Amino acid sequence: MQEEIMGLSSASTTASATPEGLQLCIFDLRRGQNEGQELDKILFFFPADLPFSAQFSVIGLSEGLITFTRIFSPEAACEAIEAERHSHVFYEAEPDIWMVMVVEKSKEFEAIWRSDALRKVLKEVHYLFVMFHGSIRALLDKDPGGGLTRSHLYYFIMDYLGAFQKRSPFDGCCWDFLVGKKLLLPSFRDCLKERGTVQMLTVGREAAIEVQSLVRVLESCAGNIPCHSLILFQDLLVSTTLSPDDTVNLFAYAVLRLTPRALSSGVSSWSYLRKGATSHVSSSSILAGPGGVPEQFQGSDVNSPAGDYNYRVIRPLQQNKWSKGKDGFLVTDIWGAEASNLISATPTVLLHQTQERMYLCAHQHKSLTLIFLIPVSSVLIGDQGVSAVKQQVLENVSLKLLKVEEKLSKGWVGENAYHVSGYRYLLVDGDRNVSRASPAGKVTTLTKDSLLSLSKLREEVDLEKSRAQSDDAGHEKELEVSIRAKNNAWVIARVTRGKELYMVLEKANETLLYASEAVEKFSNRYCNGAFSLN
Repeated sequence: MQEEIMGLSSASTTASATPEGLQLCIFDLRRGQNEGQELDKILFFFPADLPFSAQFSVIGLSEGLITFTRIFSPEAACEAIEAERHSHVFYEAEPDIWMVMVVEKSKEFEAIWRSDALRKVLKEVHYLFVMFHGSIRALLDKDPGGGLTRSHLYYFIMDYLGAFQKRSPFDGCCWDFLVGKKLLLPSFRDCLKERGTVQMLTVGREAAIEVQSLVRVLESCAGNIPCHSLILFQDLLVSTTLSPDDTVNLFAYAVLRLTPRALSSGVSSWSYLRKGATSHVSSSSILAGPGGVPEQFQGSDVNSPAGDYNYRVIRPLQQNKWSKGKDGFLVTDIWGAEASNLISATPTVLLHQTQERMYLCAHQHKSLTLIFLIPVSSVLIGDQGVSAVKQQVLENVSLKLLKVEEKLSKGWVGENAYHVSGYRYLLVDGDRNVSRASPAGKVTTLTKDSLLSLSKLREEVDLEKSRAQSDDAGHEKELEVSIRAKNNAWVIARVTRGKELYMVLEKANETLLYASEAVEKFSNRYCNGAFSLN
C-alpha cells in the first residue's frame, strides 16, 4: 500500500533539525509496550549517534503511519508514504518486525528515487541477514534481552553499508554504499537495473553440455550426501541447482564478496556504483571508534546500537576477508577457527526454501567461480568431512573446470555482450528472478531527462502493480505505456505474464508507430515475442 501525504511534514521535526538526510531503523512492535521500556523496541538505528529522543520520534511516527494505513488496508502492509519533504519506505521483514527508511528530499543531490528500489534495499539486507544468522525473531527468542540481536544487526548492516571500510589510497573513496560521509542510494540513474534478480550468461549448446557435465561430477564428489551448486562466470550466473529465492540470495553474496571482481582490492562489486550512477544522501558521524561502535554507546547496555559488546558476532559482509588459496578454494577467517587445529572454520548459510543449514565452499579458476553447498546435518565429522569433499572436488572437477572456463571465455565478448544498438533496455522475468539490461557504460550515454522520465514511469508501474495485487492477488497486471519525454525520446514500459520490459529510445522517429515497431523488433528477436502485440 502506497500513500501520498503532501501536507505531512513527516520526520521534519527530527530529520530537518539534524544534518542527517537518512534514517534507517528496525523495530519490534511486540517489545517496549510498557512505559519506560520504549527503548527496548529499537533493534537498529542509523545513524547510531542520533539522540534517543529523535530516534523515538522517527519510530513513533512510523508506528503511527503503520497503524493508520491498516485502518484502510488491513491485509496489505504499508509500503511507502510520500510526504512533502521526506520519503518513508516500509518493509515488514517478519511479523511485527519492521524496517523503515526515511529519506530527505534534496534537489542538491538529485535525490529522485523510486520507493520500490529503496524497499528492495531493505529486503536484500533482511534476506542476506537471515541467510547467515537466521530470522530476527529466532535471535530474539534465543536472547529475550535483545543484545544478541542488536549486535548482529548493527555489524551486519554497517558492513553492508560499507561503514567499516578503509579509504582507498588510490581514489580516496570507500566501497559499497558509503563514500566518505555520503551514503549512496539507488537513484533515477539506476532505473535500468533491478535489485533482487540475477543476471545470467547466455551460453551455446556445447558449453551448456560441458556445464551440465561439471554439475553432475560435482554432485558425485559428495557421494550420497545431497548438495547444491551455483556457477558464475565473471559476475554472471551460469548454472544453479537452488530454488529461485536461494539463488538470488547466494548470487548477491557471491557478486558482493566472492567473484574475481569482488576479490580485487578497491573494486566495488555493486554494479550500480560503476560509472557514478548513484544518489548522494548526506550523513554524519557514521564512522566510530576502533571497535566500530560510537564511543558514547560502548558497553553492554541495551542503549548501545550494537547491544552487548561481549557477544561474538560473525561478520560475513566484511570487505577483504576472502582470498584465493593455492588450491583454488576461497578461504576466510570470518567464521573463526577450529580449536583443535586452528584451521579456519567452514562458512555456513541457511537455505530459504528448506530452512536447512549448509556448509558453503567456493572454488575459483580464472573467471569461473564454483560454489557448492553441503548439508551440515549430513557431515558427521564437521570440517574434516568438508575437507574430504573438497579433496574429491580437486581430484575430479579440476579438468572439467578448465574446459568450462575455456569455452565460456572464448564465447565472451566483454561487458558489452548484451548491448543492442539503438536500445537502452531492462528486461525482468519476475517468475524466475532474472534480469538483463543494457551495459552500465551504455546507459550513461542517456540524457538526464530520459532517465528521469523512465524513473517516473517505473514508479507509476510499481503503483499499478501494487494496486492490482491488492485488488486480486492472483491476477497479474498487464500494461503497455509509451511516453514522449521532454527531450523527444520515447520511454516505454510493457508488463505481461510476469515479465517486464523497460526501454528508452532517444534516436527514435517522431511517430509512435516507429517506437512501437522498434519494440516489436526487440521483442521478437530477444524475448521470443513475449512483448509483441500480435
